Amino acid sequence: MTDPVAVPSAPTHRPIALVTGPTSGLGASFARVLAERGHDLVLVARNEERLRTTAEELAESYGAAAEILVADLATNEGRDATAARLTQGVDVLVNNAGFLTDGEFWDADLDLLRAQLAVNVTAVLELTHAALPAMRAAGRGTVVNVASVSGLFAGPASTYSASKSWVVKFSEGLGHKLAADGIRVVALCPGFMDTEFHARGDQDVSGVPKALWLDTDEVARAGLDDAARGRLVSIPGRRYKVCRQSCHERSLQRGGSERNGTPARAF
Repeated sequence: MTDPVAVPSAPTHRPIALVTGPTSGLGASFARVLAERGHDLVLVARNEERLRTTAEELAESYGAAAEILVADLATNEGRDATAARLTQGVDVLVNNAGFLTDGEFWDADLDLLRAQLAVNVTAVLELTHAALPAMRAAGRGTVVNVASVSGLFAGPASTYSASKSWVVKFSEGLGHKLAADGIRVVALCPGFMDTEFHARGDQDVSGVPKALWLDTDEVARAGLDDAARGRLVSIPGRRYKVCRQSCHERSLQRGGSERNGTPARAF
């Protein structure tokens, strides 16, 4: 496990955004888009070298100061260190870190399933809880919780889909309550993106049609823009908006099983 290590940067008067999992994929896009929009960053991940590289790139490209926090959100220590930073106040919190486990639930390693739950659910709960007091006191703030299209219907990756379904419902309920306080909460539900996510989950996505793939920068912008509009759920991509209406019925017809030799996949 990685011990928490904070590396502060020089303070500025720019708004501050904390992003978990910012060293690749969608998290890196969130960091870039926020820096481009004038934010300084707090970057939270396990790999210190990749965090430093990301921070240097943001400074060089956008003039953004970045504080790095090396922490494993699957651990109490990592979540506590990140929560402690959030109590100091941020303008934007992006709960992006998460991972998928493949294979059948009954064959999966229980410790790995617990770690998945800790990152996908417990971290979202604890970090949001830590961020909100300062946001409420300021009368403003944005929380983007990265869920998934898989969280909108029953899918084959039962534990992953269930964790993302929790994120959606949590965000919707919280967003309703906090709108009057000037705080926007959105559940971002992307589909397939060209990231390290599927490889880490040992998923073969070679057969996914090109039309279903989303650009991570566009997904990040959609999440932030929908939050600013007061939307509680953000679904980037027209096809996935349609999917929200139709996929649940189709998944019931399939029974979550394979058909015509093509395995069902998680987003």
